[in-house]
Amino acid sequence: MASSAEGDQTTVVALVGVLQAGFQELSLNKLATALGASEQALRLIISIFLGYPFALFYRHYLFYKESYLIHLFHTFTGLSIAYFNFGNQLYHSLLCIVLQFLILRLMGRTITAVLTTFCFQMVYLLAGYYYTATDNYDIKWTMPHCVLTLKLIGLAVDYFDGGKDQNSLSSEQQKYAIRGVPSLLEVAGFSYFYGAFLVGPQFSMNHYMKLVQGQLTDIPGKIPSSTIPALKRLSLGLVYLVGYTLLSPHITEDYLLTEDYDNHPFWFRCMYMLIWGKFVLYKYVTCWLVTEGVCILTGLGFNGFEEKGKAKWDACANMKVWLFETNPRFTGTIASFNINTNAWVSRYFFKRLKFLGNKELSQGLSLLFLALWHGLHSGYLVCFQMEFLIVIVERQAARLIQESPTLSNLAAITVLQPFYYLVQQTIHWLFMGYSMTAFCLFTWDKWLKVYKSIYFLGHIFFLSLLFILPYVHKAMVPRKEKLKKME
Repeated sequence: MASSAEGDQTTVVALVGVLQAGFQELSLNKLATALGASEQALRLIISIFLGYPFALFYRHYLFYKESYLIHLFHTFTGLSIAYFNFGNQLYHSLLCIVLQFLILRLMGRTITAVLTTFCFQMVYLLAGYYYTATDNYDIKWTMPHCVLTLKLIGLAVDYFDGGKDQNSLSSEQQKYAIRGVPSLLEVAGFSYFYGAFLVGPQFSMNHYMKLVQGQLTDIPGKIPSSTIPALKRLSLGLVYLVGYTLLSPHITEDYLLTEDYDNHPFWFRCMYMLIWGKFVLYKYVTCWLVTEGVCILTGLGFNGFEEKGKAKWDACANMKVWLFETNPRFTGTIASFNINTNAWVSRYFFKRLKFLGNKELSQGLSLLFLALWHGLHSGYLVCFQMEFLIVIVERQAARLIQESPTLSNLAAITVLQPFYYLVQQTIHWLFMGYSMTAFCLFTWDKWLKVYKSIYFLGHIFFLSLLFILPYVHKAMVPRKEKLKKME
């Protein structure tokens, strides 16, 4: 009888578990449908916001506790978020983290360990892209894995630098070099930290260890007074989230592929691309602002003090919102968008190619790396190729205006400044949308169709300027200005 009762109890428990899972799936499906989003997107948003209760728990109960407890907490919460979003596919991240730890321990502080890490982590990521790729943007395990890939490569490089003579390192390398030997638990906590596991930001192992050791606070001996700065970034993120939610049903990349878009006048097609190009970035802005708030709340966002003694909380900032919204130049957008990833590429890739002796080549290879890091679709390559071209032309134009007396005097006319700004912003966001078209449509048949509809305007415009501007510079810049520059 007892055995029968125990069996019935087990059956009831199992049934309750199945029903709970069913209700959870049903409620998430309904809520996602009501919001006009996919279930995976809803899970992602929920997971990002879960960082705030996790951060509050950490602040009040773990901030000055033993290190192993903090690492366990970060590992457990990160794994829970991974399971909630991707189920059993969390094994991909777990496998790469364990193997990375073994690479560090078995190969030590050697260039072999760095190259092995780079090749293994990148090949694993690219294989994931290859086997899971579709023609649409899907939220799957490769999304957080691309963030993890950079973390683990950076970890290997910093560990390698830690074995060098400190005097042989640059000041930046000295800041990030790892002198100790990380344990598996430390690597796991660093990798799965809930405030950055899904969408970033990037941060170094040394910075993470300062958090664990209770150093990232503006009030030594107490938890950081970062609630207000965190709420500011959260509030800003909510503004972008509301804006994106309201506009996303009406401004879509799918419309670029319709006959209705093709049938509109040329000016309308360009203006739609301009507006869409600005708006499509808001989903990234939302995620980064919300996760930055989580990092600030834990203390990870602490970045020392200003000259007047005010605490800075921008160590994990992935967005400079004011610069992003107001700067009329492409380089301004690059400097304000996905800041920590760009900083990572600069620190671990671009600057390490100094031996090539060619800045443009190093920049081109860095952008190629970024394109592959995003995925295997041709649209990524086209987008970053356009970025490379646009930045070169923009620098040529800026140098021409600066060195030409006629153009510099014309640019200095105060009454014309609003007109210049409007023209710059129009060009800026039109061709930002042009570049993002390939990025968001992925496959060559889709982005090629859209580019044909506007007669490859972006490529023709910037390739023409690339060849014309040197001749204009030669004609408009006096010889004495050129000689002065050479001196």
